[in-house]
Amino acid sequence: MSRPPHHRLVPTNVAALAVGVTEATIRKWVSRGKITRYGAPGRSQFDIEELTNIAVQRRC
Repeated sequence: MSRPPHHRLVPTNVAALAVGVTEATIRKWVSRGKITRYGAPGRSQFDIEELTNIAVQRRC
């Protein structure tokens, strides 16, 4: 049986810094389905690999 993928998660403020946007933008992206939110309500976390991919796309 295969293991589920391991996500390296960071909080909203670190996610925003990693991509170079505001925390409000991160929240908008979640509501639009651009990125996946993990964690309990009030404790949003984001996959650093997913954020890295977005950052690379934005810089092209």
